[in-house]
Amino acid sequence: MKKISLVLFLTTFSLFGQNSAKTCELLSKINALIQHEHFHPKPVDDSLSVFVFDTFMDGLDGNRNLFTKTEYENLCKSRLLLDNYILQNDCSFMNDFISVYQFALERKKKTLEKMQNEVLDYTAKDTVKFSKKNFPFDLEAANIDKVWRKRIKYDILEDISKLSSNLDSLNQNFAKLEKISKVKIFDTHLCKVNSILESKKGLGYDLQNDFLNIFCTYFDPHTNYFSQDAKTSFMSDLTTSGLSLGLNVSLNDKEEIVVEEIVPGGPAARAEKFEKDDVILKVSNKKGEDYLVSCTSLDKIGELIYSDSNEEIELTIQKKNGNILAVLLKKQVMRTTANAVSSFIVEKEIKVGYINIPNFYSDFDGYSEQGCADDVAKEIVKLNQDNIQGLIIDLQDNGGGSMEEAIKLAGMFIDYGPVSVLVNSKNKQSVLKDYNRGSVYYGPIVILINGNSASASEFFTATMQDYNRAIIVGSKSLGKASMQTILPLDENKQDFVKLTVEKFYRITGDSNQIKGIIPDIALPILYDSIVPREISYKTALKYDVINSKTRFAPFRKDYYPSIIDLSNSRLKNNALFNEINLTNDGINALYNDPKKSLQVTFKEVFNDIHEIDSLWKKVKKIAKIENNCAISNNSYDSEKLKLDSFQQEINTYKIKDLKTSPYIEEAVAILNDINNYGK
Repeated sequence: MKKISLVLFLTTFSLFGQNSAKTCELLSKINALIQHEHFHPKPVDDSLSVFVFDTFMDGLDGNRNLFTKTEYENLCKSRLLLDNYILQNDCSFMNDFISVYQFALERKKKTLEKMQNEVLDYTAKDTVKFSKKNFPFDLEAANIDKVWRKRIKYDILEDISKLSSNLDSLNQNFAKLEKISKVKIFDTHLCKVNSILESKKGLGYDLQNDFLNIFCTYFDPHTNYFSQDAKTSFMSDLTTSGLSLGLNVSLNDKEEIVVEEIVPGGPAARAEKFEKDDVILKVSNKKGEDYLVSCTSLDKIGELIYSDSNEEIELTIQKKNGNILAVLLKKQVMRTTANAVSSFIVEKEIKVGYINIPNFYSDFDGYSEQGCADDVAKEIVKLNQDNIQGLIIDLQDNGGGSMEEAIKLAGMFIDYGPVSVLVNSKNKQSVLKDYNRGSVYYGPIVILINGNSASASEFFTATMQDYNRAIIVGSKSLGKASMQTILPLDENKQDFVKLTVEKFYRITGDSNQIKGIIPDIALPILYDSIVPREISYKTALKYDVINSKTRFAPFRKDYYPSIIDLSNSRLKNNALFNEINLTNDGINALYNDPKKSLQVTFKEVFNDIHEIDSLWKKVKKIAKIENNCAISNNSYDSEKLKLDSFQQEINTYKIKDLKTSPYIEEAVAILNDINNYGK
């Protein structure tokens, strides 16, 4: 038995050695590429070493319940030396991380397996602490059992608390519920450990990829390493047409799968249970196959969802308020509707056109002429036929896309001239211009933005604002003013870096980087202050201003102060916007105020979990309030929809969504004020 263990031990370290050699090879290529091509390359020095080490360790043990203080201190010997190792082409330090991490995971597994047969005491005076910042690595080996026992008890009590808001009912059934939750919580924790230890490509491979990506993000948050792995293929598969659940998803910062978009007319939309940012916890089929997302490979989840033999899929989701819900969906054939712009007629006192641009999509492969700008032009032609008196362009939650499309779109609303200034790593300025004379639309425009409006949408909005071509309404945008390109590390094209190569500036010389687009008229938006903007990233490029020599002819702006004053007067007396402000106060307190230590008793945990119930009800109530606008299709689409039942269903969903937007009504009022100015 000892011989077998020794062979396995030696084989493991042989594999670690192979991984460290591969890591060094990739690091060398990545660094060479970044130093040569990045907009603002930084030296590989102690600053990089500290950032990479701290970020890497936070990723491995963010909850500070895995590594002991001694283990951390041993690894910490590399904290100021990673830069030296990398420059010396010596990545053997990865062996230390891998071996200590594997040992700590095995220890955690044994601790949990031993503990799952224990009777847990929920009357003990244990407490848990919460912090917005990471705790220190101060775990003592002698306290590991105690720390995990407390964590497991809290998780079980939290799980039970989320089942109902009726404390008495839960107390009456506590013994039964505790047995069920206990099995679930231990299974979840053990499943997570096993999924890491039994990773398809090995623990060393996974840690290498994480390390390489962290190295890249030191230069800026949008420079990333990626390989041809399951994540990329899985996430792209979820956005294709065919048999579909009607959900587009993404990975959040915690590596959770979250709902990104509910496709109108699809099974998920019909269920009326899903919302943006719902976390998908479990995926099941009718054959008894159950997979917890937290501890199952994305490949396996993808296989379950997209197998033709699985026509019905049950998704277990967690809502923002913590409630957990199981929803059974039956797949249907869906035509691709993602990325397409859509338009409507909105009426209240005047008739205006509304265009939603979900992102700045383009035909990157060049096989068709489909692109965001051309699609917008087609919608404007339709709207003009109905004699609109103004136009709303909705860029809320538009995360960007093709800069070429953004340039093209800006050119459709200005006559001729510069739209932006690009600066590369050599500090060379390139002026981007609209060379096409004339516009597709000459009337007044309002652009709606929020904290998720980013990159290309900020580029377009900045141009419209600098030319005084549109009044910008909403909240400050994300603040990303950099451009990336994807480059292979070598001719094999198996490893890539998404690299920040340029920064764009407004034609005035100002920058949107960090600063974001400041709206001309600010409107209160739920959750606005906790939206993670560019400024929240430690390594974000800095804000600066350049000396721009561009010449352009802006439209008149003398009426802006009057229009802004009228809007602000309405806002003061708007009950819904006042309610949003009050609700945001509660949201800000919940997310930003320090949280007190909590006793791990059922009553304490229950009260803590349900403290936000009233706040959540307010949020849900606000989301359902309808505006006073009449919303309809343009004449062209009205006729076309008569022949397409699938598009009719999508159309109904979109109109319902627009009816609950308070920003549409204020945008119409602003356009009405512009039309009435001077009368």
